[in-house]
Amino acid sequence: MSEKIEVGGQAVIEGVMMRSPQRIVTAVRRKSGQITVKKEPYIALSKRYRVLGWPLLRGVISFFEMLVIGLKTLNYSAEAAMEDLEEKDQGTKKSSGGGFLVLSLILGLALGLAIFFFVPLLLTSLLKIHRGALGFNLVAGAIRILLFLAYVWVISQFGELRRIFEYHGAEHKSIYAYEEGQELTPQAVRRFSTRHPRCGTSFLLIVALVAIIIFALADTVFAWRTGHLPGLLQRLLIHFLLLPLVAGSSYELLKLSGRSRHHPLVRFLMSPGLWLQRITTREPSDDQLAVALAALKEALAP
Repeated sequence: MSEKIEVGGQAVIEGVMMRSPQRIVTAVRRKSGQITVKKEPYIALSKRYRVLGWPLLRGVISFFEMLVIGLKTLNYSAEAAMEDLEEKDQGTKKSSGGGFLVLSLILGLALGLAIFFFVPLLLTSLLKIHRGALGFNLVAGAIRILLFLAYVWVISQFGELRRIFEYHGAEHKSIYAYEEGQELTPQAVRRFSTRHPRCGTSFLLIVALVAIIIFALADTVFAWRTGHLPGLLQRLLIHFLLLPLVAGSSYELLKLSGRSRHHPLVRFLMSPGLWLQRITTREPSDDQLAVALAALKEALAP
């Protein structure tokens, strides 16, 4: 049997984006019922430049690359939705689209760093946690995970996002069916799970757990070299500089979990991320599965 092409995806507004090593395809269900498909050639930076494909480094590059691609596909699906509502100005879209993407990326990263990076360190310091590097980072990590879970739960309460969660489920079912060599039809795909080990939701949870270990080791080395644990600002700087290592290590673990997901130990370690996907995915309709499959088939086309 030939080796399967690795495919990733993302739910968008009334649609699904699928990414293969050759192209990015976004399929959107229009108000008329028609499925509109947008195809773009794609070769990952880690494939174009050998050095960017090194372990750990490729995870950092992939993370930022997927942020940009995700914003572009979301923007495309939003424009399609606006066209259906007859509320979009064509000239404005063309002149401001690029700036909107850059601004969204910067604001999103800044907000993420503030909420999930700085706030846990600040709260742990305010709680006067001084039980060594491991104790501090266990508490900070627990706060980080709780903030993330609270964020996911809050956004899941918005009814407008339910359909995106359903398309998220359609994306996972379609990829699962492809990986298992099944026929790519809504009827065949439906029996597969909406929860996939390589999901971005699982990745973020892995990041939070890996950060506890790496940050604790860094604080221990700092204390060993200086004779005291780092203060808040010192921790902030050290941990910020280590974020690429955290992201790269988490990416490698996510890739490993995807390849070895049937191993009992891997299944156990994956279970928190899969449990979290009970919130971020929903059972899709056959129409939604058809959209995901349209994107997947085009992404896999020779």
